[in-house]
Amino acid sequence: MPHLTTSDGTHLAYRDHAPPGPTAGKTLLLHGLAGHMGEWDALLPALLTSGFRVVTYDARAHGASTRRPPTVTRQSYVDDAATLVTELALAPVTLIGQSLGGHTAMLLASARPELVDALILVEAGPAGPSPEVPAQIGGWLDSWPTPFRSLEEAEGFLGHEGWARGLEERADGWWPRFDRDRMVDSLTELAENAYWQEWSRVSCPTLVVQGEKGTMRPTEATDMRALRPGTRVTVVPDAGHDVHLEQPERLAEAIERFL
Repeated sequence: MPHLTTSDGTHLAYRDHAPPGPTAGKTLLLHGLAGHMGEWDALLPALLTSGFRVVTYDARAHGASTRRPPTVTRQSYVDDAATLVTELALAPVTLIGQSLGGHTAMLLASARPELVDALILVEAGPAGPSPEVPAQIGGWLDSWPTPFRSLEEAEGFLGHEGWARGLEERADGWWPRFDRDRMVDSLTELAENAYWQEWSRVSCPTLVVQGEKGTMRPTEATDMRALRPGTRVTVVPDAGHDVHLEQPERLAEAIERFL
């Protein structure tokens, strides 16, 4: 698996998928907290069939990328995405990000508009201060009965095989490919700040995708559209926060209509 090395020495594992025919565009897919690039596998065929070159990657502190990078600030995540876009010659790129990955995509589109052609946010937005979130996520991660004895056990606990595929097998079972403290630290700034000014500076066409049973704040998408009236919003039925895992076909349809 290829890697890119960032300015702070972090190694980013990625995969570069070429379409079967002429390239119609380029996309970078950004997974959420505690996730991995394989979460997008069900969405890949539709994007490739539509002619998109698709790059997926493990964010810093996740998966096959550097597990304990020097920092996990919001800026470091954004810089990583920018490095991939520039080093792999993806610009102008369509960014598709879920949850924390969507927030990273939004900040990149805000700070580096010349790199981004379109923005698709899946269960992600500017949000606002949520001081309880780090403790909630920490408690959730602490509840994992690791090591899991099998992938089937992990799937049953985590709720989807896509999450289970992110684990690594060791002699005594299946373990997360991340460290709990780096996950909690990755949320520190999000818990303390809102990002509406950054959202207001996004200039590219944007689609916001919500799960019908998702976790975005009740008025968040409406407020996003009020601040940027051209924003398109779609709600995917029978989906929670992990729209890309629970309803990949419907997500693909929404993306195709938008693009």
